[in-house]
Amino acid sequence: MQAKITALGTYVPERIIDNHYFENIVETNDEWIVSRTGIRTRHFAAEYEYTSHLCLGAAKNLVEENNVMLDDVDFVIVATVTPDQTMPSVSTQVQDKLGLRHAGAIDISAACAGFSYGLILAQGLIAAGTHRKVLVFGAETLTKFTNYEDRSSCILFGDGAGAMLIEAAPKGNILGAITGSSGDGGKELYMSNMRKQINGQDIITDNKIHQNGRAVFKWAVNTITAQMPILAERSGLSLADFDWFIPHSANLRIIEALCTQTGFPLEKTLESISIYGNTSSASIPLALHRGIREGKVKKGDKIMLIGFGGGLVYAGIGLEWAV
Repeated sequence: MQAKITALGTYVPERIIDNHYFENIVETNDEWIVSRTGIRTRHFAAEYEYTSHLCLGAAKNLVEENNVMLDDVDFVIVATVTPDQTMPSVSTQVQDKLGLRHAGAIDISAACAGFSYGLILAQGLIAAGTHRKVLVFGAETLTKFTNYEDRSSCILFGDGAGAMLIEAAPKGNILGAITGSSGDGGKELYMSNMRKQINGQDIITDNKIHQNGRAVFKWAVNTITAQMPILAERSGLSLADFDWFIPHSANLRIIEALCTQTGFPLEKTLESISIYGNTSSASIPLALHRGIREGKVKKGDKIMLIGFGGGLVYAGIGLEWAV
């Protein structure tokens, strides 16, 4: 049996924050934020709304929009770097609230590449014959871990969640995959509450997000432009064969640079950064769902999605949309 993506759902919190909100916190303004990031709005979770709640919202949306049942899901994967707490995992809380009594559950931490990693792991579970129906989430409450004294990063982050259902089928729709990491870049993007060093650099222990934006930008553009043709080849296609490209929405300028350097048309690239901000592992499903709702993505379309971020890590899949 092969892995087939059969349903998609998303959720964002109700509270919408525009760029003017930050003018009373740090020295910035709407024009500066839009020109450097492409972000106009983002959603903030409520005080007592956590990553598990966002997952449940995405699962509810998945069920309602796709008319599917989740009763026989046998494995739950939650990709997040902002869990409700270290233990128990978000995935077990989701498993419990959804009533999936016999499902395995695991959290994975791969930052902005987490959702892609989750899909690849789900594909492996199904290919191995150990599981038949896997629910994969990419969900974050980044705003609870944002350093609001850091002018360059506090403007970036938003909260949200996406969910995908992957099932065993005679013919799958995941065409190919890539994974990789550059652990020496861990000091450029991290969040820590433990006193330590990464590659000789002292780590701030305030449990807030810390980022060297320029270093991450350079690594992302150089790495992903090199990996895009590799993923196309592993998917049995050329880059030009893809109808849509969905990179992690970290910054609109990164997306523009990826398209410029590879020649992939920007108008065939989907993003969630402009209205949701950087939602880390949730950004790809949010961008895909937005493309579907706007009538862009259609059944049979070939899609390349690649996540990249803290680790530093990346992962991507090529797929044929079948929902």
